[in-house]
Amino acid sequence: MTEKNKNGSNNRNQAWNASLYDSHIGFVSEYGKSVLELLNVREGEKVLDIGCGTGDLCAELAKRGALPHGIDASADMIARANEKYPALAFETADAHTYRSDVRYDAVFSNAALHWMKRPGDAIRTVRSALKPGGRFVAEFGGKGNVGAIVEGVTAALSAFGIDAASRDPWYFPSAGEYASLLEAEGFRLEYALHYSRPTPLEDGGRGLDHWLDMFAGSFFTGLTEEQKRQAYEEAKRIAAPKLYRDGRWIADYWRLRIIAFAPQDE
Repeated sequence: MTEKNKNGSNNRNQAWNASLYDSHIGFVSEYGKSVLELLNVREGEKVLDIGCGTGDLCAELAKRGALPHGIDASADMIARANEKYPALAFETADAHTYRSDVRYDAVFSNAALHWMKRPGDAIRTVRSALKPGGRFVAEFGGKGNVGAIVEGVTAALSAFGIDAASRDPWYFPSAGEYASLLEAEGFRLEYALHYSRPTPLEDGGRGLDHWLDMFAGSFFTGLTEEQKRQAYEEAKRIAAPKLYRDGRWIADYWRLRIIAFAPQDE
């Protein structure tokens, strides 16, 4: 996911480390719990979790009486989810193309949709999964997300002759852009919020290193380990005036939350 090269990113160089995710990137699932409040799940509802990561939010859904099914493009993440929550259902799948005979009452996604570089395909997957009138509740990176981090990475990689923009694995839309995509597939958009969410990273001064290890691997493909660490230090030097405060890194997150409903007449 959860925050990840999830579910069919076109970038194949992004690897997912489930152990690192659980040990130092726990903020993703913690923030995702507030998105569950928007879902307002009811007892017995079937919910598809797109980008379920290591399964923590599926477990929360089950605690609330739902019947969750989690999918993620990372086999490593799904293996960890199965280890942690063997009673729940998880599946390795690409959300651009995923199809199932099951029709769900709701589709939920936290910190995953911005890894899907073909958003129209992902939205069609959501529509195909929903019952008529079913709801789609999601939060993901919106326009401007991690702009200062990307600025630092871009400058650092230029020293190695690398064009960071050509390796960008993310899709960060504005609210209006994503609303148009939803409406093109027949969804009724009920709620959209694009907001700033400065996010403290875990492990103090090492926080941005963990973040880059987890989420930015595609940018550093082809560098030796020494070159990568040099690039990390330069990226951190550039980003620090904006993002480093009181001994810890604060990532410049901009998030997009949506609630939308599938057509009633399918």
